[in-house]
Amino acid sequence: MSNSKVLFISQEITPYLPESEIANMGHDLPQGMQEHGYEVRTFMPKYGLINERRNQLHEVIRLSGMNLIIDDTDHPLIIKVATLQPSRMQVYFIYNEDYFQKNTDKELETIQSPELNDERAIFFARGTIETVKKLRWEANVVHCQGWLSALAPMFIRKVYADDPSFRDSKIVYSLFGSHFDGTLDPRFEEKLRMEGFDDEDLKTIIGKPFDFDTLAKLALAHSDGVVIHTEDVSQELIDFIAENKIPCLYYKEGEDMFDKCSEFYKTL
Repeated sequence: MSNSKVLFISQEITPYLPESEIANMGHDLPQGMQEHGYEVRTFMPKYGLINERRNQLHEVIRLSGMNLIIDDTDHPLIIKVATLQPSRMQVYFIYNEDYFQKNTDKELETIQSPELNDERAIFFARGTIETVKKLRWEANVVHCQGWLSALAPMFIRKVYADDPSFRDSKIVYSLFGSHFDGTLDPRFEEKLRMEGFDDEDLKTIIGKPFDFDTLAKLALAHSDGVVIHTEDVSQELIDFIAENKIPCLYYKEGEDMFDKCSEFYKTL
């Protein structure tokens, strides 16, 4: 699979954000797979905490300018890009000032304004997918990391299934110990139905509280495989994976993640 293409949709990536379990993996896994011969494309949100000048971000005019309609409101999509050294791996940033601030020295927007997290997740998923379409790049594997990427599997499976960029893609979802507190907006299901999803697509969330585990189940239900990075994943999710016979890779710290992921991709 030396010529395989892997799209990483990551919630956080170092060094653009402080180190954490998910941010470190958001950096290390794409870079490691690139060093293993894979062609990768990596996307993350452009949070206000990210210093554009220090990290040398610049707007990609040819990819920007699209409007995404969410809950009957237009939201301009801006794409920025930077290059990680020394690997020269490009990272694309999804930006919109309605969901991500221009500058902030405080917490991430997902913590500052949690009432927008449902629409923020929709915007991030759709923005990434539409940008990959514009790039005319075909992903063999789409690897989603973090709860903010959880809607991407369903969008790819149900809305973009016939698009050349995703028609033959296998989808992997990573589970970490990090999660969000509370629940998403009560109109979350309604907003997803406005995106074209039906009862069958949303069966794992209908009548359920829109919490972290419910969102994770929605991602897992539309994925071909799952990577579990930590031991503190809830038993409810472990049971869901087993009941639905979702191929699973358990990662233990210290193991060769890149070789294990490469082999896992081949089994899907």
